[in-house]
Amino acid sequence: MKRSGSLFFIALGIFGIINTELGVVGLLPAIIEKYGVTASQAGMLVSSFALIIALFGPWMTLLMSRWNRKRVLVGILALFAISNLASVFAPVFPLLLVFRIIPALFHPVYFSIGFVLAAVLSDKERVAQASAKVFLGVSLGMVLGIPVTSYVAEQFSLEAAFIFSAVVNVVAGLGIAFMVPTVIDDRKPTSIGSQLKVLRKPILWLNMAAACFILSAMFAVYSYFAEYMGQHLNMSGKIVSMLLVVFGASGVAGNWYAGKLLGKHLKRTTLLYPIALAMCYILLQFAGASLLWLIGIVALWGAVHTSGLIVSQIWLTSEAPEAPEFANSLFVSFSNLGVTIGTAVGGWLIAISGTGEIVLGGILFTALALICIALSSVLRAKSKVPSGMEGK
Repeated sequence: MKRSGSLFFIALGIFGIINTELGVVGLLPAIIEKYGVTASQAGMLVSSFALIIALFGPWMTLLMSRWNRKRVLVGILALFAISNLASVFAPVFPLLLVFRIIPALFHPVYFSIGFVLAAVLSDKERVAQASAKVFLGVSLGMVLGIPVTSYVAEQFSLEAAFIFSAVVNVVAGLGIAFMVPTVIDDRKPTSIGSQLKVLRKPILWLNMAAACFILSAMFAVYSYFAEYMGQHLNMSGKIVSMLLVVFGASGVAGNWYAGKLLGKHLKRTTLLYPIALAMCYILLQFAGASLLWLIGIVALWGAVHTSGLIVSQIWLTSEAPEAPEFANSLFVSFSNLGVTIGTAVGGWLIAISGTGEIVLGGILFTALALICIALSSVLRAKSKVPSGMEGK
């Protein structure tokens, strides 16, 4: 019971951090109005956060890898809570931007340690399922973070939305403080040099590239979900909102099921993932005018799409079991890089060819991901070096 409670509060903390990162998207109109900035300036609250994560994630994780894991998680959630509360009183936009940048430095550290603790708190054969439970925080943060935060701002105020995010972080921090056992830190600290040695592995670099391409494939299309449904398929705003709910709900279920598959067949599931995502895009391209058919495609797409997070995370970290925190931080950095690349390529395709062509970008990235996964599998088989998890 305590173990499941620990995983719940770790996942809640991830929800709180994702809500802080992405929830501001729904607050941009209120921020533009309050601070008198342009849309592009307000967008820096999102882009600067992601850039800090990509650049500093692995190195911040290395620096803190020898610290007490439980205390680090609680401390980071406290910092996020303070940052959100400080945002309530930010008198000028540059100061609000500073209050965003500081916690962004520790965002990957929480993720990295959170996934490691999920594994430590679980039986060896249930590591993937434990990671899937923690990933629910990511899924729910992405699905609910923006609309819930936006709703709070609309019903009350911009300041109330920041307070809501702070409260979530405080509750998660208290839960971890009381529910996560201290014995999990009964380990010999690994030196920074020893952790950096994993970067010598060619297979790890292929896995990092695969993670980057998977996230690129996901967000080359998903970033423009509303535009694709509205402009290419002529769906109304009301229907698009409904489809987003279907996408999110099926994503939560898909994430859970992917965790079960990875626990049984790591290599097979990872190899099939890019193919499954490409098939979703092909179906989407030929969706037609039938709303019922479109709902089914979106439900399948949502389940496969969200599974990409745990598939790429487990695949990457399986190659570096001796440096789990560092490997997870590499996943966070390369996944954010993938989001940036995929979104940029999707936007470029829209600019030169129209909204209907973004699925081609997604399919291209799935092909690149499949090549990296296949090469990694071949090299692993030839070297006969076992990974951190059993693959079939």
